[in-house]
This record gives sequence, C-alpha cells and structure tokens, in this order.
Amino acid sequence: MSRRLPDLGLILLIPALFALAPFAYNNQLLLFNAMVYLALAQGINIIYGFTGYLPFGYVGLFGAGAYGASLAVLYLHVPALVAVLAGGLTAFILSLILSPLLRLSGPYFAIATLASSEIVYYVIANPGLTKVTKGPYGVNLSVAYSPEASYLTMAVITGLVTGVVLYLKRSHLGLSLKAVRDDPLSAEMAGINVGRQRMLALIWSALVAGLTGATYAWQISVFYPDTVFDPSISIFAIVFCLFGGAGTVLGPIFGVVALYGVYNLIGITEPQYFQLIYGVLIMVLVLFLPQGIASLLKRGGRDVL
Repeated sequence: MSRRLPDLGLILLIPALFALAPFAYNNQLLLFNAMVYLALAQGINIIYGFTGYLPFGYVGLFGAGAYGASLAVLYLHVPALVAVLAGGLTAFILSLILSPLLRLSGPYFAIATLASSEIVYYVIANPGLTKVTKGPYGVNLSVAYSPEASYLTMAVITGLVTGVVLYLKRSHLGLSLKAVRDDPLSAEMAGINVGRQRMLALIWSALVAGLTGATYAWQISVFYPDTVFDPSISIFAIVFCLFGGAGTVLGPIFGVVALYGVYNLIGITEPQYFQLIYGVLIMVLVLFLPQGIASLLKRGGRDVL
C-alpha cells in the first residue's frame, strides 16, 4: 500500500500538470505536441524497454490510429471520443496483422516495421482509394474540431500510458518481459510463453500509438498522409525514450523535457545551432550515459523508476 500511493500520485500528477499548464504557459499546441511525444516515447518504452524490439516504423501505427478515427467520424458519424477508441482499435488490428514480424529480431525487426509503415502509408495515400481514405488530398475533421477537449483527452491518455509502464515496472508481467528480452531461451525453459509475451507488448504499444494518433488528428483537424506518417515522428519518439532511459517510467519524461525543450528553445529560432547541440547531447549520452538520463538516479545498484 505504501508503494501504491506514490505510484498513483505520479499517474495523476502528469495529466494534472498538463491540464493546468495552459494557464501558466499560453502555447497549447506546444504543450499538446509534448504530450504526444511523451505518450509515443512511453509506447516505444513498452515494446523496446521491456522486450528489446525497436520499431522504426512505429509511425505506421500512429498514422493508422489517426486515419481510423478520422474515417469513423466521416463515415460513421460517431462522437470524437468514440472515434479516438476506433483509432486505437485500428492500430490494434494492424498490430495483429504485423505480429509475424516478431519472429525477426534486432535490425531485421526494425527495418521490417519501417517497411510496413511505408506500405500502410502508400495504401492510405493511393489516389485510387480517394473515395475511402481521401487519398493524398487529406482529411478535414472540422465537424469534430475541439482543441480543448482533444487537449484534455491527450492529457488523460498520457497519464494512462504512464500508468501502464509503471505497472510493467512493478508487476510480474514486466519481469517476465524483461526475462524474454535478456535471454529468450532461458525464459522459455522457465515456463514463460515467449511469443505471447512479445505479442502483449506489441499490442499495448500499438494501442498507445493508435490512441495518440487519433487524438492528434482530432486536435489538428486538417491533415495529409505525409503529416501523420512522417518518419521523423518515430525518430523523435525513439530518441526521447533512449535519451531518458528505456525500461524506466521517468526516462521518457526526462527525454521529452530535455530534448523537446531544447528543440523549442533553439531549434525554431536558431536551427543552425540546434543540429550541433542535439548531436553533442546524443554523443555525450552514448559515451557517458548509455542507459539514459534515468541511470543517474540509480543508487547502490538499486533499480528506480
């Protein structure tokens, strides 16, 4: 019980801070994007931090969620919140289709997911499917536009995703996932269903991407396939996760605060210096903190959040 109370406080603190942040900082879009990257970084954390599978094509699930929600609004005329759930369901179905990729490992899995995201992108952007997906001409969700509601929804999703990672960190399921990551053969000999555990991590990670993509589509309302299938979305989410520390709860939070903060302070006004500073930060991380910023919080070999 003494451990659960601080854990619950952390889960509630994150959405509460983002919900109150617009009153102190008048840039709701920037705060919303920070939540998007935090949720995606935690989604990467679920599959990479606990199983060792790095999905370069994570943006494919994000884009699938965005289009799943959008088409639900346009053709089924469902409320926006229901459409967000439809986006998560779309990403869930796509994760089931992509589950055979779990037979691959290392760079092969990473490249295969990247190729899969490109396939999804070209299907969505196909001019021949304009009557279904709107093709390369984009989607207009002005009928459901509500920046305040989508912002609060994203804050709730961010808190829930953090709760999932916290659960994995504390639970036997998380320990079994780490066992599969560290030594699949030994884990299987110990009675762990390796395939099922990897599948669970993929599904949870996909749901995060789908719900986030759906809420992102709701927030911006008008977008094109290039917007939600931009490979840089995956790259940023992966970098934020690794920079902060994969396999931890606080790591992705540190990564987003540090790197996304630097991007908005320097990258927009001084892009020529931003690339240099970003490169130096990543080099320092690789050389001196290969386990991320969160490794600084480890004391006496004891694992921390």
